[in-house]
Amino acid sequence: MTTPGSDALLQRMMTLHPKVIDLTLARVERLLAALDHPERHLPPVIHIAGTNGKGSTQAMIRAGLEAGGDRVHAYTSPHLARFHERIRLAGDLISEDYLTELLDECLAANGPDPITFFEITTCAAFLAFARVPADWTLLEVGLGGRLDATNVVDKPRLTIITPVSLDHQAFLGDTVAAIAGEKAGIIKRGVPVIVGPQTDEGLAVIEARAERMSAPILAFGQHWHVREEAGRLVFQDESGLLDLPLPNLPGPHQIQNAGAALMALRALGRDEAACEAAVTRSEWPARMQRLRRGPLVDLAPGIELWLDGGHNPAGGEAVAATLARMAPRPTHLICGMLNTKDVAGYMRPLAPRVTWLHAVSIPGEANTLPAETTRDAARSAGMDAVTAASVADALAAIAAQDPTARVLICGSLYLAGSILRENG
Repeated sequence: MTTPGSDALLQRMMTLHPKVIDLTLARVERLLAALDHPERHLPPVIHIAGTNGKGSTQAMIRAGLEAGGDRVHAYTSPHLARFHERIRLAGDLISEDYLTELLDECLAANGPDPITFFEITTCAAFLAFARVPADWTLLEVGLGGRLDATNVVDKPRLTIITPVSLDHQAFLGDTVAAIAGEKAGIIKRGVPVIVGPQTDEGLAVIEARAERMSAPILAFGQHWHVREEAGRLVFQDESGLLDLPLPNLPGPHQIQNAGAALMALRALGRDEAACEAAVTRSEWPARMQRLRRGPLVDLAPGIELWLDGGHNPAGGEAVAATLARMAPRPTHLICGMLNTKDVAGYMRPLAPRVTWLHAVSIPGEANTLPAETTRDAARSAGMDAVTAASVADALAAIAAQDPTARVLICGSLYLAGSILRENG
């Protein structure tokens, strides 16, 4: 009998989802026990939580470690074009055959018991990481931290908390302090924690947790500093100063993400060459990514086309700051968002930077915000806005009106994923 491919197995996993969504570690701990605890046999773990910047920080750490010849596992979510992006084994994306084998094993071990899609696929990632030799494991939290499925590693080598802001309030709390408390749940006893820039209330919660856990804290503004100066990145900690190129990932917010990554590499004893590789060789799609080829680019060859998956108020501020630093050019947004997001909070910082917004519904996504609702939110934020039936239709309309414009497709990682698939 032919073994079903990973897509069919992933679809079966969706049917096991509990009737009520509740954050708990009980289900994942049960399945890991049935799998003989692969989480206890991982290469040294660096665990990353935060509202924004987790993926970029992880990508920079990976680039720095790999520059020195280390083999690095990496776990991220959500994926953009294919599920395989979530699991990187010793530098390479997991193969279709191996992913199918691991998903089969996890489904058999779990049986009919309720478990979320993220929980069971995290267990599959842990199986892969435990079985394939590597020097490091980089784990990105999926949601929150304290009760996230990744938070089953008792003794990571480092934990990192990137900036915390409001997002996923239905699950994590409606204040920055409450959300910071959930993120701080990844801090482990005696394990150093690197803390990116935070609000005062968020930092107070994180520091209190670190003190309770006797976890050495390396906090931005206290133990390390990072800034842009004369077109360079300047990083300083207790070991000295680094004068490096600016991050190749665009946007001023990447300065602070680079700072956390550099502090992690310094804490691991890496040299300046590794630190320079971190900021010059990292790759992270759909974070102010310039699209230079593919069907969408061919549709409007004079357009400067960009893609970003930010979707919360902090993401909107980061995109606005990036646009502010670009050469002046008429800028149009093609925007689609989920109905679970703070649309007004995302739109407000963008309004002064935008000539026009075309609102779309996210194709194939049940939780998409209708294009008309996104259009109305944009108008309320002070933008001129219309709807479009698709991204391609919006792009064609913009090209006809303003053939040398800058166009940013934005508002959701799910929209970004569909664009990467559509654009090849």
